Amino acid sequence: MKKAGRLTGPLCLAAVMAWTLWGCKEKGPLDPDDPVTLTIWHYYNGSQQAAFDALAEKFNETVGREKGIVVENYSQGSVADLETAVRDSAEGKVGASSMPDIFSSYADTAYEMELAGALANLSDYLDDEELAAYVDSYIEEGCIGQDGTLRIFPTAKSTEIMMINKTDWEPFASATGTTLEDLKTMEGVTRAAQAYYQWTDGLTPDILGDGKAFYGRDAVANYFIIGMKQMGVELFQVKEGKLTINLPKDQARRLWENYYVPMVKGYFGAYGSFRSDDVKTGEILAYTGSTSSAMYFPGQVETEKDNYAIDYIVAAAPVFEGGENYAVQQGAGMVVSKSDERHEYAAVEFLKWFTQADNNLEFGCVSGYLPVLKEAASPEKLDQVISERQLSVAPKTYDCLVAVLKERDNLTLYTNKSFVNGSAARKILEYDLADKAAKDREDVVNMVRQGKSPEEAWGDYVTEEAFEQWYDSFYDALNRAAGKQG
Repeated sequence: MKKAGRLTGPLCLAAVMAWTLWGCKEKGPLDPDDPVTLTIWHYYNGSQQAAFDALAEKFNETVGREKGIVVENYSQGSVADLETAVRDSAEGKVGASSMPDIFSSYADTAYEMELAGALANLSDYLDDEELAAYVDSYIEEGCIGQDGTLRIFPTAKSTEIMMINKTDWEPFASATGTTLEDLKTMEGVTRAAQAYYQWTDGLTPDILGDGKAFYGRDAVANYFIIGMKQMGVELFQVKEGKLTINLPKDQARRLWENYYVPMVKGYFGAYGSFRSDDVKTGEILAYTGSTSSAMYFPGQVETEKDNYAIDYIVAAAPVFEGGENYAVQQGAGMVVSKSDERHEYAAVEFLKWFTQADNNLEFGCVSGYLPVLKEAASPEKLDQVISERQLSVAPKTYDCLVAVLKERDNLTLYTNKSFVNGSAARKILEYDLADKAAKDREDVVNMVRQGKSPEEAWGDYVTEEAFEQWYDSFYDALNRAAGKQG
């Protein structure tokens, strides 16, 4: 009979909360002769879906058969499609499917479902030793119950890295003296981007202002949240369920100067759906994106004039000068729908199996997601699993995983705590400045086409007055989205 003990340290209150016992039933409420069927919804597609399907089938044929659990998993398409399907189910909309037993969820959506009373308390099914085996910050992120209990089971996590088109980087670096060391800071990236724009502009001296963008980034919201944290500020501070929005003007100005300003000047760019698309079309040279997106880094550049193969460099995501080495902690976990003891127990049994080191790393080798157990978070363990299971791993995915796992001890992963209207607030971070930068850059390009110099064209957009106007409107929009008064 299992019994929860007591944990010290940063692990959440879940470890010391009430514990559900099943008397002296060693196998819990399961019966192999009367198996329980679990429905799982996720957003994996392509190779990620195939990898998840294979592991689910393996579970059904082994541990599932032994314990009396059958999992049936279904992709709902994109993250947005999954969130819509879950909300429709929870609200009982006409035509909606019944709530799945398990579904992938980011913290904001999970928090919404938790407030609606739709999630099982996972603290009832994990003892202290089991909880302590997982990376502490992953457990902390999942403790979104109103009483501090665990509601999100960490299954597949990611962070951000920088990927660079090595083939086109090398002639630029050789010509200008720019080094990879310069790209370790956000300000260094901005300076390198200016140098690249000027260098490429100089390749066609007969055409004024046709320099190319050097850098872009996916997930602008992460830029705000992690950038602020690197500079010593928690943008969304949540204590006892109360949200405080911290947006000091000095730090906001640094964010503005190292995103909006280079975007408007053409040093940074965002053209396709993702920055890997922009590398493929030759629009940019480097970007910051998720480790799970490494597989999408192109193998060649395809332009209207030329197609050619490219190599890549994996580097750490840049940190603001003088800042602490924080990186984003992201990646959806799995939540269990509140139902009955039998289904909830079975769901946790599957999730514990899926996150075993060997299984979790096997999934990560395809998906680019980081393992969630402490024992799995090393390059040595990764290599061991690849060898023992004879896995074929894409070099880009492998290099990204190794790069992060090697730096794991020197890197502090961070994500803000969940709060009401968190999704709406994050949308402001994601789109407000990015949309403004795209529109204003278009205006600048049009003015250059009409005969103005680049400096004349973007001059009015990068003044202190322009910053002040944006800052005030942005801060107000952020407060409104979060349901607060500005």
